[in-house]
Amino acid sequence: MNDLTAALLSAREEGEQLAGGTFVRETAEGLDLSDLTFRRVRFDHCQFKGCAFSAAAFYECAFEGCAFTGCRFHVSFWKDTLLSGCKAEGGDFRKARFKGCTLDGLRLRYANFTGALWERCALADCDLTESACQELRIVKTTLKQADLTGADLFRADLKGTDLSGCTLDGITLSASCQELRGAKLHASQAAVAARILGIEIIE
Repeated sequence: MNDLTAALLSAREEGEQLAGGTFVRETAEGLDLSDLTFRRVRFDHCQFKGCAFSAAAFYECAFEGCAFTGCRFHVSFWKDTLLSGCKAEGGDFRKARFKGCTLDGLRLRYANFTGALWERCALADCDLTESACQELRIVKTTLKQADLTGADLFRADLKGTDLSGCTLDGITLSASCQELRGAKLHASQAAVAARILGIEIIE
């Protein structure tokens, strides 16, 4: 048993909390970490396989270069946490809440953010291709070079969000395209918006 697995199992059995510490290139597999609280823990190039983080909470943590394979984060809570260079393709983040977090260089293809919240977060260079973002709420969050190609944004709340640095090709919206009302687009995205609205532009 490696140090990470031992620490997680101990936290689960004793206090439902893992506070402090740094784990480098460790692996955790098939663990039920639901409802566990993480405080100021740093994970450097760790791998998590088939772990359940449902309703887990992360405060002032850092995940750098980590990989999450088949992990579930349903109803999880993230506060002032850094995720950088991580992979969580197909991850289940339904109804997860991110507040004051930095998400940089993440690979989130096919991830499920249905009903999730991004509040006062900063997303940069994130691949959200074909992700499920129905009813996602984005509040006072910056998005730079976010690839939303083929993402399902049905009933997402994007009001006030600057999408000018995002790739929006093939996104799914409601028939009224209400999701884009109040959002900010770059002039170069006008053609994409027109196609979504069913408007034909003649040059």
